[in-house]
Amino acid sequence: MRTTTRAGRMCLVTGEAVIDVEQASAGRFPADPLTVFEEWDAFRSWAAGLEPTGVQPPAGPDGGVSPTPRQVFAIGLNYRDHAEEAGLALPESPSVFTKFATALTGPDTRLRLPGGRVDWEAELVVVMGRRAEHVAPKDAWSYVAGLTVGQDYSERGVQSVGPVPQFSLGKSFPGFAPTGPVLVTPDEFADPDDLAIECLVNGESVQKSRTSSMVFPVPELIARLSAVCPLLPGDLIFTGTPSGVGHARTPQRYLRPGDEVVTRIEGIGQLRQTCVAA
Repeated sequence: MRTTTRAGRMCLVTGEAVIDVEQASAGRFPADPLTVFEEWDAFRSWAAGLEPTGVQPPAGPDGGVSPTPRQVFAIGLNYRDHAEEAGLALPESPSVFTKFATALTGPDTRLRLPGGRVDWEAELVVVMGRRAEHVAPKDAWSYVAGLTVGQDYSERGVQSVGPVPQFSLGKSFPGFAPTGPVLVTPDEFADPDDLAIECLVNGESVQKSRTSSMVFPVPELIARLSAVCPLLPGDLIFTGTPSGVGHARTPQRYLRPGDEVVTRIEGIGQLRQTCVAA
């Protein structure tokens, strides 16, 4: 199953059709995506028996697959080659920070560059479909609503200010957390733990890896996070980025007005941001 949002409304994606959930369900499920995530199991059962109805959502931009989550987690140094390029040892436990929810946006946007050191980080993003507390890794996938493509854009100057890094601030400017274009349920993949991921800047492939190269795969991340705090329906987990970020290059490379960033994940689709001056 695939979902998206249009003009803030939850929609099903079936082939070429985009179906407004509230209208197609005659109000059984509301337009608000977060409320639908709260009833994810019931929603999936209803959607499984739905015939394409042609009920179209109102015109409006895609807003990301879970536009109003209560929590947004992000994981640093979660690919072996990225830790290597950063000159750091592999972490013994996940390095966790947050991206504030006001950074969230849809899949095809203009990215305003607030400074001269904005970097790209292609990421697989997990959306939770059930409340998760003290979940064992073997059970973790059953708590996941689906997977989507994300970018963890980072202003490296702001990120580096202070006696300790300001990860959350440097990664939370408006538009720094695009997701989409669709949310894909785990059963759609032959192996949800092994997906090709790639980032291109102006057509040049700058990151290319597979999610199987994560230090802490998705089930382990859910287990570790849910051991500390409940994960709620609609919450996002940005799972980390592979090597190839601009900050680790020699010479360092950052995004400039006019640059186009495309982020792809196998079986899901792609994001596209066009960079503009702030």
